Amino acid sequence: MNGLEEARLAMLVDAFGGVSLLVVGDVMLDEYLWGDSERISPEAPVPVVHVARESEALGGAGNVVRNVVALGGRCHLCAVIGDDRVGGRVADLLKALGVDPAGLVALEGRPTTRKTRLVARNQQLLRFDREDEDEVSAEDSRRLLRQIETTLPFADGVIFEDYAKGVLSDSVIRGAMDLLNAAEVPIAVDPKHSLAPYRGATLVKPNLRETEVLSGVRIRTPEDLARAVATLRQELGEADFVVTRGSSGMTVFEGDTPGVDVRTAAREVFDVQGAGDTTIAALVLALRAGGSLLEAAVIANAAAGVVLGKVGTATATPEEVKALLPAAIEAAEA
Repeated sequence: MNGLEEARLAMLVDAFGGVSLLVVGDVMLDEYLWGDSERISPEAPVPVVHVARESEALGGAGNVVRNVVALGGRCHLCAVIGDDRVGGRVADLLKALGVDPAGLVALEGRPTTRKTRLVARNQQLLRFDREDEDEVSAEDSRRLLRQIETTLPFADGVIFEDYAKGVLSDSVIRGAMDLLNAAEVPIAVDPKHSLAPYRGATLVKPNLRETEVLSGVRIRTPEDLARAVATLRQELGEADFVVTRGSSGMTVFEGDTPGVDVRTAAREVFDVQGAGDTTIAALVLALRAGGSLLEAAVIANAAAGVVLGKVGTATATPEEVKALLPAAIEAAEA
């Protein structure tokens, strides 16, 4: 693998500040209870955790927004929240990032998705989910599409972040794709179910398990992976694919060319949560900054490596990413 230059990749990271992205999808509030545990409860065989502090962060599509902003880019979000206290916190956290919350559509009677995690000694012990996964109504879908149309002129690229929480229904996706394709805006997709509505997308980033489920192909060899991606490409047309493979890095499929493995540098992993959000944020920022898909993949591996070394829903800064570029390049060229 030739042509990877640290100075060139660092220049692309520095150029993130000139990129503005729109994220569309399932936003949620991540809550954390942090503490320590030294004994087992006498009431049941479970640890007793003494909670020392609590924290909140944007999750789901909101975590992609956090990563775009942390990496130096500008961002807008179009998503659905409930008309509740948690939805208000989502809006407040966006404002704290410098992101306009006007793209949020508040629905009466629908709770904002909230995930509460109990963490002791840097280990997640338990998670509580409060959410409604039913598809949003036709009228609420139209409200969301109007927000997307309003925000579109400010976007150099769009990321669909699908967590299967009922927001990205087929009608919403198709309506949004019509708007985006007409405006010739590059579209990236982080999918959870059928890809067919995303026909016209330019980049798709499933993980290995999602690739299996979406294609119906059992993946055990590189040939299986190539066949699975070829099957998915038939649904989407000309989209490029980046299949993330955990500690093995990712495999890049650009056009009809064979897949290229982009390995990642070995890192001590503290938490895998949110690494996929970091990956797609860095991929799209690098592409819109003028990088090739291979260059974007190496930068994304470096960004994901940063967050894997942190606990909780974490982000990476441009300086942290640039510090890992030498190791990311070495791993990719190995």
